[in-house]
Amino acid sequence: MARIFVFGFDLTEASQVRRIKSIQMLGHDVQSAAFQRGNMNAHFVPDWPNIDLGFVPNENHAKRVVGILRGIWLVMKQRKALKRSDVIIARNFDLLVIAWVTRLLSGTSRVPLIYECLDIHGLFTKAGAVGAVMRWCERRLLARVQLLIVSSPGFVTHYFTAVQHYNGPHIVIENKLWFDGPPAPRPKTRDDHDVLTIGWVGSIRCAPSLKVLVETADHFGDRIAIRIHGNVHRHALPDFDAQLASRANVTYFGPYVYPDGLGKVYGACDMVWAQDLWQRGANSDWLLPNRIYEASWFGCPSIAVADTETGRKVAADRLGFVIDTPSAAALIDLINRLDHTKIQDVAEQLLAMDDSAFMLRASDVAAALDVVLPNRS
Repeated sequence: MARIFVFGFDLTEASQVRRIKSIQMLGHDVQSAAFQRGNMNAHFVPDWPNIDLGFVPNENHAKRVVGILRGIWLVMKQRKALKRSDVIIARNFDLLVIAWVTRLLSGTSRVPLIYECLDIHGLFTKAGAVGAVMRWCERRLLARVQLLIVSSPGFVTHYFTAVQHYNGPHIVIENKLWFDGPPAPRPKTRDDHDVLTIGWVGSIRCAPSLKVLVETADHFGDRIAIRIHGNVHRHALPDFDAQLASRANVTYFGPYVYPDGLGKVYGACDMVWAQDLWQRGANSDWLLPNRIYEASWFGCPSIAVADTETGRKVAADRLGFVIDTPSAAALIDLINRLDHTKIQDVAEQLLAMDDSAFMLRASDVAAALDVVLPNRS
């Protein structure tokens, strides 16, 4: 058993919880130090010891800098837990800064440090002095980590290799479904719906995606229904309520429970809009969203844009349908070419695929830990 110290960007966020749960499933002892963002699971209480680094709002860079300084101070106050660790995992750049500084100050600089990059933040692909400084800082820290973990090979190909010239060890752990207990049952068949229903599920923050979906809804009228499930990032979508108010065929159903609520969410949809367009040309083109694995588990085909990592995954693994451009016109054209039989054929193919294509296994995480703990059983 190893002692794993995890620095997390949001204690209650689903991917954070499933990463720690998967480490626990391997029999390791976990301690975390995490911020809270308030995006989901507000009442979640961890069953592992955690150092609360406080609340940090979304997209407020000044407060994030303050949060980093506060995080260093709070971890150093409880540095005994850090000093006992066998491996340190930092999930995203802010946490990598805190992890590296506290690791150095606490005298644990020989403890392997893993950088898990969940997204390439816009600051790192920004032109000009600010972007150059951020990339320089990240390169300095990349040279001091023992392993890089990413959720998409696109991050390595298009950013870490091409931009940061990183050639150190890395591993891809895709953002698949995680179940604490027995997996949610996969349906044997899919229900029919009165009208074609497209879901948008997860972190709802992408203004271009909202535009594509509402314009598509306007075109088809009562022949289509758009169902939105998840946590709306109001700072990114200030007009979200106004956009939905005048459209009877676009409905927001609020947050859902992960993973128990996923079956109902995806079961109510014929297809799901899987493409992130928030940072087109950079992070959005390179990522693999967890919704493609969730939707596929429940036999719901995904829709993505062909020239993105998501689109290439959907096309290569036959997870759904792709469109050539991220526009309502392209989505409308796709829908006009589809019928119930074509959608049902893809749904049946998804339900026939092996669970391992969509479900994270503890062994996936074990493979990463084995890189820095090769001699542990």
